[in-house]
Order: sequence, then C-alpha cells, then structure tokens
Amino acid sequence: MKIKKRAFIPPVIIIVAIGLAVLASMSAKPPTTRQQEKLAVMVEVQEVTPRDMTFLVDSQGTVRPRHSTTLLAEVSGQIIEVSDKYNAGGFFEKGEMLLQIDPSDYEVAVQQSRSQLLQAQAALAEEKARAKVAEEEWAEFTDGDAPALGLRKPQLASALAALESAEANLAMAKRNLQRTTIKAPYDSLLRSKQADLGQFVGAGAQIATLFGTELGEVRLPLSDLDVTYLNLPEEGSSQPRALLKSQVSGMDEQWSGRLVRTEGVLDDASRVIYGVVEIPDPYNLEQQTHPEPLRFGRFVQAQIEGQSVTDVMEVPTYAINNDNSVWVVDETRELQRKPIEVIRTQQNTSIVSGGLEAGDQVVLTQLKNPLNGMKVRLQGDPLPEQMETAAKTDDNNAQSE
Repeated sequence: MKIKKRAFIPPVIIIVAIGLAVLASMSAKPPTTRQQEKLAVMVEVQEVTPRDMTFLVDSQGTVRPRHSTTLLAEVSGQIIEVSDKYNAGGFFEKGEMLLQIDPSDYEVAVQQSRSQLLQAQAALAEEKARAKVAEEEWAEFTDGDAPALGLRKPQLASALAALESAEANLAMAKRNLQRTTIKAPYDSLLRSKQADLGQFVGAGAQIATLFGTELGEVRLPLSDLDVTYLNLPEEGSSQPRALLKSQVSGMDEQWSGRLVRTEGVLDDASRVIYGVVEIPDPYNLEQQTHPEPLRFGRFVQAQIEGQSVTDVMEVPTYAINNDNSVWVVDETRELQRKPIEVIRTQQNTSIVSGGLEAGDQVVLTQLKNPLNGMKVRLQGDPLPEQMETAAKTDDNNAQSE
C-alpha cells in the first residue's frame, strides 16, 4: 500500500522547530546575577554641644496673701456708717475707715473722765497747799522733824494717786472712742464682711476679713531631690528667682517672684518641704509691676532658678539605655556605645556632665539589636555604588520595555 507524501509534513515541521529551539538556547547568554547587598539601617541622631545652664525646679501651688486678718469689734454699739468700698473685693489703704460704730456713749465717757481728771487735779493742788501750810505752822511752834501725818503726806499721796487714776481713765475713754472707728491695719482687700450698717455688735464680734495686698505668697512643695538643685535662702545665698505661670481668660500669663524662705520641716504626709515664693504688689496697686494682676486663690505653675553648671550637654531621656549609656555614630558610620554621667533629668531631657564630647552624634532611633561596630546610615547619606548601579539598570530596562 502506497503511503501518501503529505503524511510526512507535520513530523518534519515538529522536528525543525525543536532543532531551532535547541540552537537558540545554546546561543543565548546566561542572565547576569546581581549580588544582593543589604542596606544599613537609617538612624536619627542629635549632635550634642557643651553649654552652661541653670537648673530649673518645677513645682505648683496656690497664691495666698502674706497677711490675712479677721477684724473684731473692740467696743460694742450700733454700726451707723460704712465705707462705700465696704463690699467683698473692695480695696482699702492703710488707716482708711471701713465702718463707724455709734460713738455717742464713748464721747460722754471721755467728757466724764476729763471732768474727773480736773477734780483730781484740783484736789491735788488743795492738798499741796494744805501740806505747805502745815509745814510752815510746824516750823513756827515746834522744834525738830515734823511727822508725816502732820505734814499731810498721806493725804498728798492719795490725791496724787487719784490724779493718776483719772488720767488713766481719760486715756482709756479716748482709746475706746477711737475704737469706734474700724480702720484697715494695712493696704488690703476686703475678703468678706460679717457685720453691716445698722447692726449692733458686741465687743469681740467679727467684723470683716482682710487680705494684705502688699505681698502675695505661694507655698511650693519641694522634694529632697529638688532641694539638692536649689540655693536655699537659709544657706546664706541670695533669694532665687521664680517664674509663675497660669492662664488668665485663655491667655498664658507670667509673674515674677523670689523664693524667700522654706518652712523648715518636712510635711508628715507627703514628706516634702514647702518653699515660699513672695510676689510684690500682686494686684498692681502701687504701679504696673506685672503684666496682669495676680489674684489670690489662683493656681500657678512655678519654675525656680537653681544652681548653675558649666560644660554640660542635653540628651533626650529616651535615648539613654538602662545602663546609663548612649549609642553614638562615629565618622565611619558605625555604632559605638558610650557610658555617660547623668546629673539631672528634667521633663523629657537629661543633663549629662561626662562621657560625651562636643560634636558627638547621639542615636535617637530605638534599634532592636544594636551592636558595637554595626553599620548605620544617616539622613542624606549616598547609597552604596552597587546599589546605585543596579537601580540605574532597572530604570533603563523599564524604559526600553
């Protein structure tokens, strides 16, 4: 049986295709292999610079008056007059009248005491005259010393005592009359009033409570650690300055004062010692002492100037390891561990006095497993040459496609 010629065509095509594929694979160049290089970790650093600084001790407290007085009536009577400013919040100058108690009875008492004094003066003058006459008569009729009774010396002493008593009664009556006028003992603010016009008050009754406006004070709790950074006034140094801060009507305001003393004992409950900051003229009554009046009762944040140090550096606290060391990047971009000496931590910053040099770049990035000599990169460092070339090749291939 004759085989048809067309039956050989498909096998021939398949064989030729296989041959061409083999030739193509043999002539093709093998793909170039790239050596993968792992990039160094990029870290954030802070360059440290030595400088001089003054420690600041933070605290807080409430503004109180230096002087606070509750006025009491020293005499009894009806209040017949009050000052126009006799209301809570009213300001009074030293010696200014707050209110007037009815002085009528006390004016009468002064007149009576003055009359008694005149009578005592007359009685004394009469006794002096009688004593003189007695002395002259004794000298005319009798030799020797006259007895005291004969010279009326006891009567004279009694008249003199009566005169002194009358003078004392008059002085007391005048003082009681003066006490009917209740006056401010110092420049003050009327905090509250307990008596008013028309009211009858007895001796010892509460009249009003006054706050002195000449000086304000803030009691600030200070721990033992805070005290080590301060120059306390008791130690013979000058009074440290203090800056007080608070918000007034939504605006941040500041006032200046000085740490004038400490209370000298530790508080039993909190184990802190209280320092007292003094603020002159808190209400700006004498002059524009402060940008804004500092009202009593306001809560303030305080910063007290402490001791001064030289050649120290500031490092963020979170960059310090548990063993009081930091990681530093050297010129070859390698990590180096440096032990440091921290003398104080305030807020989020630690003050370092030793272990670092000017220009050291302290690592701020929290690395997982840092090691001495570990390679790192900084912001702006160029990429390694191989990585740069590979990146350019990938760019060219992408463009040709």
